[in-house]
Amino acid sequence: MRVFFIVFMLGICGIKVQAQEKHTPTTFSWPFDFQLFLSGNFGELRSNHLHSGLDFKTSGVNKVVRALGDGYISKIRVTNGSGYVLEVSYRNGYRTINRHLNGFVGPIAERVKELQYEKESWEVEWVPQMDEYPVKAGDPIAWSGNMGYSMGPHLHLEVIEEATGDYVDPLSLFKKGSLMDTRPPRAEGIMLFPQMGYGVVEGAKQHPVIGLHRASSVKAWGLIGFGIKAYDYMNGTNNHYGVYSVALSVDGQEVFKSELDRFSASETRMINSWTYGGYMKSFIAPGNTLRFLQAYNAHRGLVEINEERPYHFCYTLKDYFGNSSQYRFIVQGLKQPIPAVDHGTKYAFGWNKINYLQEPGMTLVVPKGMLYEDVWLDCKVKADSGAVAFTYQLHDKPLALHAGCELKIGIRRKLVKDSLKYYVARVWPNGRKYSAGGVYENGFMKTLIRELGTYTVAIDTVPPVITPVSKSVWGRMGKIVYRLKDMETGIAAFRGTIDGQYAPFKCPNTTRPYWECDLDKRHFKKGGKHVVELTVTDRCGNQSVSRDRLIW
Repeated sequence: MRVFFIVFMLGICGIKVQAQEKHTPTTFSWPFDFQLFLSGNFGELRSNHLHSGLDFKTSGVNKVVRALGDGYISKIRVTNGSGYVLEVSYRNGYRTINRHLNGFVGPIAERVKELQYEKESWEVEWVPQMDEYPVKAGDPIAWSGNMGYSMGPHLHLEVIEEATGDYVDPLSLFKKGSLMDTRPPRAEGIMLFPQMGYGVVEGAKQHPVIGLHRASSVKAWGLIGFGIKAYDYMNGTNNHYGVYSVALSVDGQEVFKSELDRFSASETRMINSWTYGGYMKSFIAPGNTLRFLQAYNAHRGLVEINEERPYHFCYTLKDYFGNSSQYRFIVQGLKQPIPAVDHGTKYAFGWNKINYLQEPGMTLVVPKGMLYEDVWLDCKVKADSGAVAFTYQLHDKPLALHAGCELKIGIRRKLVKDSLKYYVARVWPNGRKYSAGGVYENGFMKTLIRELGTYTVAIDTVPPVITPVSKSVWGRMGKIVYRLKDMETGIAAFRGTIDGQYAPFKCPNTTRPYWECDLDKRHFKKGGKHVVELTVTDRCGNQSVSRDRLIW
């Protein structure tokens, strides 16, 4: 019997660079008037979603953000997750969302501050009239920042096509010349996905990884999927980015292609089906409807290795500017037994139907469209006579759902009377519990989950901890600072006052647990002693209050 193997004639030798940019319409001017570099590009792979815009590096905060064209400011928001957020609708049919700003300019900044005191909330939203704040290309509209969930100073810019609601790649709408890119994408590895019951690699169903810098020998047979881990690069920076286009051909025939130029908010979680551990699959699950994925064979991009001959593969990677690289390899296989699949479970969930999981004290409903492919659940119930509820392993490994699905877990022992103190807890392999929220209803805790894993019910009766930071210099700094910490369900609300009058506390950056209030003499009388009070509530209603004296 002839031995089949995969020999990589790796196409690092096949890299080619095309410095000419892809032709784009001249529609938008750039948001900054200095040399531009990106820290993130459109469609970049993120945890559970696709990056919906461009991240511009700003090398610090308070850089002037400018309007991209003629239009009007259509929505103004302040949020803990994104900081100051400004939306602008343009005459060309596109709307932009600017996130992580440090503030707004002109009368908008004053109106927002008034609104915060009026609503007694730092988080506010306001929709102006269409003719209230017109803008022209180049007008200052905001200050760049590092607020909300942000790892460094930058501007996150999204472009939405008004007619469809799709996120589109902003690079397709900007004038040329401000970004330099002559560097092609580079691959880091290729993964094989033998299909359970239909394909095999080395006699097993595992997902072997083929390195790119040495020849490898692997025996394979049947229906096999392929995936590639790759990143793009640009001139003048060490950041890496998502790859704009990935194509896979077999024997000169293209079987799969992705070209990531647009997607909708309803599609973004489908990244959980398209990717696996950072590898972009070159085949499409039956329930995955991402429009930028295209398969050109009868198996949704899967390759059937059913002949004793070499199969010539080629990956072609391209970035938006036309730089490309190729990686070639040969698959030669050995006809070998494909093991039958014994799922050993009573729960077989179908991607195209409503699914129900019922165990003592627990129900889960997974509607049609929440799974991307059929799955056989490894469900187990773990009982502890002293626990509030049973612990339910819905599946032995995390499995993403497309949207929230209703999970109900019964309370076996009501250890505290107040039903607000109970929550559904996600249990991780290390035993730690994280809140999945939930409300009490007729002896059950009910919540929506977006991932199959292990869940139970827990109790939170511990209030948040409030710690003043550098209290002795608050007056000199002109700023009140507290550190807040909650060990279980997390902080749900907070409210501050100075001498009984509302004071707008904010969390400048959600990656750090600090809350601040800038002292404003237009709202608080400067001179003498003041009383600062901060009330913090967690998601189970536990509350802490801190009262401190301020000399200012």
